[in-house]
Amino acid sequence: MTETAPRPTLEAVAARAGVSRATVSRVVNGGDGVRESLVERVRQAVEELGYVPNQAARSLVTRRHDAIAVVIAEPETRVFADPFFAMQLRGISKELTAHDSQLVLLLTEGRADHARVGRYLAGGHVDGALVFSLHLDDPLPGLIQRAGVPTVFGGRPCWSEGTRASGPTVYVDCDNRGGAREAVRHLVGLGRTRIAHITGALDQTSAVDRLDGFRDVMVDADPRLIVESDFTPGGGERAMRELLDRCPDVDAVFAANDLTAYGALKVLREEGLRVPEDVAVIGFDDMLPVAEQTEPPLTTVRQDIEEMGRLMARLLLRGLDRRVTSEGVGGAPSSVILPTTLVRRASA
Repeated sequence: MTETAPRPTLEAVAARAGVSRATVSRVVNGGDGVRESLVERVRQAVEELGYVPNQAARSLVTRRHDAIAVVIAEPETRVFADPFFAMQLRGISKELTAHDSQLVLLLTEGRADHARVGRYLAGGHVDGALVFSLHLDDPLPGLIQRAGVPTVFGGRPCWSEGTRASGPTVYVDCDNRGGAREAVRHLVGLGRTRIAHITGALDQTSAVDRLDGFRDVMVDADPRLIVESDFTPGGGERAMRELLDRCPDVDAVFAANDLTAYGALKVLREEGLRVPEDVAVIGFDDMLPVAEQTEPPLTTVRQDIEEMGRLMARLLLRGLDRRVTSEGVGGAPSSVILPTTLVRRASA
């Protein structure tokens, strides 16, 4: 076993800098009231000795753990297979890293996981939580509320009975309904008349909003042209087969996300239907690992997924700073809805 050198202490830093232990503590923990010349001496001593603050002791002073829980209400098989989550996590990670905060990833597979996450959040291990991919009957909002953890949601939450938050709800989302309207209007502009919609999971607000956007344009749509799915490639395949069985004369499909569109394109190709000549296809998200690799490349509605992650983290950190400094009374962070744009490629 390799012996390790003892860790430098606060007292050692104070001796090296020629200041008191209290002065070192204030500098290390970001306190005020220390002359700049002394601050520089302490910082130099910290660097020379390789001193690393004790996080537990630091938390007692700052009332912060410098850790944020990222809670994704999906099983790990879904999270690690869907580029959407990777893009959002990248945005969150970049923002937290810039503020010297750690990301703690929590996933939920079932009810037992919900209880585990609730206990962890209530245990005071993190400063706040970023939560996304909630479902209608998800108990997480209630668990988070009881834990008293500052939270920002990814996507507009849809509260079921008994889970509505008592205070203001802060979330970051995109204009799902407006983006869907733009996609369907584009298909109408191409002269398509039998336009179908493959939905996402309708226990999530993003899927409901995109369905509403479709209906805003296709007011008198044949109900058979709407098929429920689940935001996955396999769900897109199943829905496209069902759609062709119901309505073989369909000439356009608006899919609730790019992965669904990917599955739909696979079935159309297997059935010998040309895209876009026979059936035009539009997705939603503009996840480049998907949209640019489909055959043909996918026309889709772009939302800035990485920016949504950054904004979630930024809003949470801003709210935490207000709590610590007691500033910003009456100025809590507001929810943000980002615009969407239609990105035209070869599929429509």
